[in-house]
Amino acid sequence: MAMWVRPHVNMNMITPIENYPKLAKAIGLTDLYFKREDTHPYGSHKGRSIPFMIDYYYEKGDRDFAISSSGNAALAAALYVEELNGKNTEPINLDIYLGNNISTHKFEKLKKLTDENIRILTKERPLQALMRSVQEGKISLRQSTDDVALIGYEPLARELAEIRDIGAVFIGTSSGTTAQALAEYFLKNKLPIQIHVVQTSSCHPIIDAFETFDIPKERSLADAIVDQTAFRKENLVQLIRKTGGRGWLATNESIQSAQELVMKNIKHKISTNSALSVVGTMQAAYLGYEIKGAVVCMICGE
Repeated sequence: MAMWVRPHVNMNMITPIENYPKLAKAIGLTDLYFKREDTHPYGSHKGRSIPFMIDYYYEKGDRDFAISSSGNAALAAALYVEELNGKNTEPINLDIYLGNNISTHKFEKLKKLTDENIRILTKERPLQALMRSVQEGKISLRQSTDDVALIGYEPLARELAEIRDIGAVFIGTSSGTTAQALAEYFLKNKLPIQIHVVQTSSCHPIIDAFETFDIPKERSLADAIVDQTAFRKENLVQLIRKTGGRGWLATNESIQSAQELVMKNIKHKISTNSALSVVGTMQAAYLGYEIKGAVVCMICGE
């Protein structure tokens, strides 16, 4: 798909890249960076792609959107729609379908953004509700089934590629859209940067392609990893292998250990979902996985 210039979103929203030599030494690495997508104006790395999708379909004349989300994507959509509706005379409508297990904190954030154009609808089966809304004419903002979403992550890929001596990126992964976009960009531009994806003990369909896991059932502390369908799995796994990366599993115990290690060494609290990238990095270092260059952990948001 050809690159399309978005009319509304500021494409120069660059998030910080922070170097942590003390944490790197504690893990057993030479260089370790955090890509602070949690500081993005739209709340997380989803703020790269969701607004891009809205702009893309807006220019085609669409004004009614719907999304099924565990929180971060919905928040990015709501924040952007609120922003656009403050500028445009023709309003955009957004229906947000949430499951019953969304965190109270995320729900309260979304609730503050509701108005006559932005609605929250809690459903037992939010994905089915989204599919019904699409049949009624609304545009789905589901990233896992729409390749327009991939284009929105290209600025993020370019920012990562500018890190000196970067060798690998670790990222907590649900649908795999972000990981696919980064891998495609790096491979297309012949950049020797590995992509490593990290999933949880309660949702790990993509990383099952790399290893068989015998783990106890538990509800993961990282509640943003929910995509059991893994529509992008086949393509994504091939891309990850081409980059030289792999998949890693995070249990609740390892998530908490990663959070504690980060707090001890840099005095910074990261969310359970952001901690997934650190878990994968710790496991790779422990196993002596060969990475030529600096490691980047994607701190994606709540």
